[in-house]
Amino acid sequence: MDGVYDRQPAKREVTLTIDEDLLRRAEALTGDLSERVERLLAGEIARADRERRLDATIEALNEFDAKHGSFADDHLDHL
Repeated sequence: MDGVYDRQPAKREVTLTIDEDLLRRAEALTGDLSERVERLLAGEIARADRERRLDATIEALNEFDAKHGSFADDHLDHL
């Protein structure tokens, strides 16, 4: 794995519909559009995974607070 995704599996051809102007401009940026798209997708997947983990952590903390009370509540009364 390369941090986010396994780069060893075989490549698979897909059909995408992309705005023609956007495609032309993207092709001018790089000779290997497939590699750039793979990196962008890997970044989006990593971001979505981080958000899911953060949401799950927040939910777990909220459940803990609902069950046991907030740690902060015990220590902010004296301020």
